[in-house]
Amino acid sequence: MYNNLIFIVDDDLDDIKSIHDSFLENQLRHEFMFFNNADQLLEHMSMVPSRKRPDLILLDLNMPGMDGRDVLRHLKKDDKHKTIPIIVLTTSSSIRDRESSYSLGANCFLVKPNTYKDLLDMTNCISRLWFPRPEKCS
Repeated sequence: MYNNLIFIVDDDLDDIKSIHDSFLENQLRHEFMFFNNADQLLEHMSMVPSRKRPDLILLDLNMPGMDGRDVLRHLKKDDKHKTIPIIVLTTSSSIRDRESSYSLGANCFLVKPNTYKDLLDMTNCISRLWFPRPEKCS
């Protein structure tokens, strides 16, 4: 059963595949939608009914055309979308990028890991933090 809808927005198709694969390898049962640029995401968001809004957006910061900062500005000023958690997932480790992302409303800023194992750990942590599972009583 898929309980959570995650949007992955990244212009690098290899990064999208790696992120998606790492969630799957961790056996994290989420539903995913993929967007190659900010325009695709914002067009989709303008048409999506509120019941189909994502539970989380993983957003690349540096994309051609509209970038992640533009997406943050747009979504966080819109009453229908401003409560959607957005994690900036970028190759940038710049303090300026981190600060600007948070000032624009990002909920989290993460630097893309260099190894697949670290990506597995990161996606596992993202799921545990944003979608905690109730503990089973024995």
